[in-house]
Amino acid sequence: MRSLLLVTGGLVLCGAGLMAGCGASRNDPGMTHPDPPPQFDSVSGTVTFKGAPLAGVTVTLWLTNTNSVTATATTAADGTYSFAGLKTTGNVPAEYHLWAMKPGFGFYPSVDRGAKVIRADHTGQFEPNDGPTGTAIPMYLTVIDWLATADNSVSHANFAAYDGTNPAVALAATGQTQTYAADDDGAMNMGVAWPAQRLVDHHDGTVTDSVTGLIWLKDAGCLQPGTWKTAGSEVSELASGSCGLTDGSTAGQWRMPNLLELASIVDASASGPALPAGHPFANVSNGLYWTSTSYFGGEKGSFNAWAIRMSDGRYINDGVLNLKASASNGVWAVKGAGSGQARLQATGLFNSFQAGDDGLLQMGVGLMYPRFIDHGDGTVTNAVTGLTWVKMANCIHGDWATALSAVNKLASGQCGLSDGSAAGQWRMPNRTEMQSLADRNQNNEADYLGYTFRNPDQSVFQAAVFPGFVGYQNYWTSTTDAADPSQAWTVFSCDFGVYDTDKSQTGYTLAVR
Repeated sequence: MRSLLLVTGGLVLCGAGLMAGCGASRNDPGMTHPDPPPQFDSVSGTVTFKGAPLAGVTVTLWLTNTNSVTATATTAADGTYSFAGLKTTGNVPAEYHLWAMKPGFGFYPSVDRGAKVIRADHTGQFEPNDGPTGTAIPMYLTVIDWLATADNSVSHANFAAYDGTNPAVALAATGQTQTYAADDDGAMNMGVAWPAQRLVDHHDGTVTDSVTGLIWLKDAGCLQPGTWKTAGSEVSELASGSCGLTDGSTAGQWRMPNLLELASIVDASASGPALPAGHPFANVSNGLYWTSTSYFGGEKGSFNAWAIRMSDGRYINDGVLNLKASASNGVWAVKGAGSGQARLQATGLFNSFQAGDDGLLQMGVGLMYPRFIDHGDGTVTNAVTGLTWVKMANCIHGDWATALSAVNKLASGQCGLSDGSAAGQWRMPNRTEMQSLADRNQNNEADYLGYTFRNPDQSVFQAAVFPGFVGYQNYWTSTTDAADPSQAWTVFSCDFGVYDTDKSQTGYTLAVR
């Protein structure tokens, strides 16, 4: 374990044993009283893996004022690290970011007081405009943000480590049980199984989803359709006594669902609406419902928000039907943080565009850094979900049936794999699994997933998660569109929207296990 004492500007601190050499005393009438000595803070914490200390983790201390690394520390056998001697005085307070790194792990931070956990871009501000689209591509780190001010030392700046064997979330099954082809979603039925009674009617105007733990407004048509801003305002004012509610809820407890929350209620086996059979909801529209998740186009503004068509669960991002200022879509209120077996992950969006939106609330399990663990054998594990993916994203290409067959036959020695996997161990991802790769603070997922990030001093570096991730292409999922079984759900590689595509068309496949 290493700690660092910062000494700046040639300043020499006089210790107790050196006072005789420090000049005249403070009582000398001919001497002007000097400025008070500077104050110093420290920051320390512990890194754990499955509750046990994790040694050998590098913790980086980054000074945002200069956009540079101030120091690094390595955790000791007891998992602890510390930085000391951090000056708290000056015209501009020093603001620091801390993150943890060790090969084979992803990390999520926590802190009890004096700091906060945020996501921050540490490469977009440096990258030249040489990305696939000719623009800088941001890479977001999940960090502890800490301000060195008087008496603000922090002793619980902790990190939890994940390697895929301890996933932070468990994805729910899509609901599809009918099989349309060998090894498709209906046949594999991957994810947390649904109980016999998934939706619990409390007879007070609310319905609890026992899979996610979210609480939904029973009357899905009570709030009037409107623009995105209007929808957000309507939900924020919702309270017991309106919309059939007798639950004692007050204004401010309800919110517009984010993209993953609204998608979680979709049953991929149903259509018109795409909800579980026998659901207790009233006045459900087959039209579009807003989500609180903006389609992120940069910090200066976002003109569109994601919507979902409830007739079949299709995502909407056409620039017209999801234009915030003019499109009129339904709104369905939700509350609660979600305490079910399949707790949802956060969308990744952290830029806010109105009160109560996804970027402000950031509901769900946060995206850790690094999120993807490269095993060096052609596979990559998402530490949030525990799913392992084939790294070569442009290897399997064909129509839906051809792609399903190719994935089933996939084995070590193909598609860059040297992991010893055998035929039958890989599968085509269902729509929920494919969606789990997204980061909604990126406006082009293909660029992000296929790009190598670095800043000039190499203090931040990330090799491409999926080299060859093809832009402007559909990636197949194993989930069939129940409204039209001749189509399957695909994820468009750039915006990661879920769209229905004829199975006879060609697309790419990213295999998972």
